[in-house]
Amino acid sequence: MASLTVYDASGESVGTYDIDPAAIAPRISKQLLHDVVVMYQANQRQGSHNTRTRGEVSGSTKKLYRQKGTGNARAGSKRTNVRRGGGVARTVKPRDYSYRLPRKAVRLATRMAIASKIADGQVVVIDKLEFSEPKTKQMASVLKALGLDDKTTLVTTAGLDGMVYRSARNIQGVNVSPVRDLNALTVLKPRRLLVTREALDKIKDGTFASPATAGNEAQGAEA
Repeated sequence: MASLTVYDASGESVGTYDIDPAAIAPRISKQLLHDVVVMYQANQRQGSHNTRTRGEVSGSTKKLYRQKGTGNARAGSKRTNVRRGGGVARTVKPRDYSYRLPRKAVRLATRMAIASKIADGQVVVIDKLEFSEPKTKQMASVLKALGLDDKTTLVTTAGLDGMVYRSARNIQGVNVSPVRDLNALTVLKPRRLLVTREALDKIKDGTFASPATAGNEAQGAEA
């Protein structure tokens, strides 16, 4: 059982929050976490690389000079890969790197990532995170009060919060995500996880992943 300190926006302690990482994920599988993170990273690849073969570059296909009698090495057309401006011998073409792992494995990896963050003391709980209007300065002051101003941080809210998102989007190293959009990559990538008490309630109850979100998890990390 882990007892997390709950802070307010000024960095003052306002209580504690008891949560058991084992209740979220009974065990942590490094192999599963690795496999799921690699899947998300592969799904983010554009795959737009393209090189030209000798049949695709411009230039004549005529043999440069006769086979024998010139004293030079044998040569074909100017499109050969050994000449400047020629084609590439082993080309790479556009391809789709995306693939999918089983849905249950992806969802389990998300829970494992959250449980590992809690067990390692990398989760900071804030009582409330509310803004009347988008203010980057206010968000920056909250992060500084919590000791997160120099750390990459994922701010997790209970639901979509436009004010929080617009207040944090221009701060380098800070991302905002509703709890239902969490995945193994977005949780493990930053050094700290700033979670509201309401969002942590959803994580504790196991209701943070909606069926629709779970079905699309393997498409890639969008946060």
